[in-house]
Amino acid sequence: MIYHGNRFTIKDGVAPEALEAALESLRNQGRVIPSVKSFLVGPDFGGEFEWGAMFVIEDLDGYWEYLMHPAHANTDTIGLPLLARFDSFDITDDPDPRMGEKIAELHRRRYAGNADLTKLVADLPAYNGSSAPTKPAN
Repeated sequence: MIYHGNRFTIKDGVAPEALEAALESLRNQGRVIPSVKSFLVGPDFGGEFEWGAMFVIEDLDGYWEYLMHPAHANTDTIGLPLLARFDSFDITDDPDPRMGEKIAELHRRRYAGNADLTKLVADLPAYNGSSAPTKPAN
């Protein structure tokens, strides 16, 4: 299993309606993406973030389905512009020592095929973690 997590803080001045639309889009991902086995979206307590989401996915094929699903793309489009800080992470019980590399490769493939998404991510004030694209060296 792969537990894909997101933790984020919203920019100052974001309208409550825009935040709720983004949170509802995250919930919708959990409801409609077939590879998501369970999910949780809610406030993040005890850390440096305001909100979090966790999606449980069985394997890499399911992870790719999750990444490429239109419901996920909708969340990126309406949610990423609202974020001041975003971190993503993956936890897995898969014994494959290359699992982290394989997950990172899925994200690289996704960014390579989507210039609009790559721009949304590049415009984030702070972004770290498993799905953060590698920045070219200057």
